[in-house]
Parts: sequence; structure tokens; C-alpha cells
Amino acid sequence: MKKHNNIDEYIAGFPVETQQILNRLREDLQQMVPNAKQKISYAIPTFTLNGNLIHFAGYKNHIGLYPGSKAIEVFADDLKGYQTSKGTIQFPIEKPLPMDLIKKIVDFCVVQNLAKKK
Repeated sequence: MKKHNNIDEYIAGFPVETQQILNRLREDLQQMVPNAKQKISYAIPTFTLNGNLIHFAGYKNHIGLYPGSKAIEVFADDLKGYQTSKGTIQFPIEKPLPMDLIKKIVDFCVVQNLAKKK
């Protein structure tokens, strides 16, 4: 696995179509959580807000979103039809990302992370 110094480098390593999806997801995440910081963590793009908030990654056939296991449990009904595992959601690369669902998941993660602060 290639080590990337920043998210721009990470995204640049993908085919143009995948870059477009990853850049759009990144921009949307920035708008959803403008106070979050961005970095590479676990070798993939990560947004942080009082700790790791959400990770995302590109693959040949899907975009991975990593909100953690609690979010997967809470949104299990909404995630039917998507491949999931303990803390991962796979969105097929050939379909538009479900941004309304992603926003609900990110909002949930923000509440969780801010609660850690107290």
C-alpha cells in the first residue's frame, strides 16, 4: 500500500471517474462538518472532530465509508441493499452516492464525537 502524505495525493492515485466521486464526497463532508480537520489516518482520508469522525476510501468497484460500528447498527435498515461489515459501508462505484443517507450518518457521528468531549 502506497503511503500518501495528504488527501489530495491519495485521491490523485485513482482513475479520473473515481477521483471525481472522491472529491465530491470530500467536498460534501466538508460542508456537512465545516469545523472538522482532514488528514490521512489508517492510510485513508479521515475527517476528525474530537477524534476520528469518519473515514472514506476508493476501491476498484466501490467507495468505502467508515463511520464505526455503532452507526452501522443504528442505520441498519437504511443500509439494506449495501454491503456492510462491522464498521464499513460499501457504495457501488457505478451508482450515485446516497448523500442524504451519508449526511444522516455523519450527523450521528458528530453527535457521538461531541458527546465524548463532555
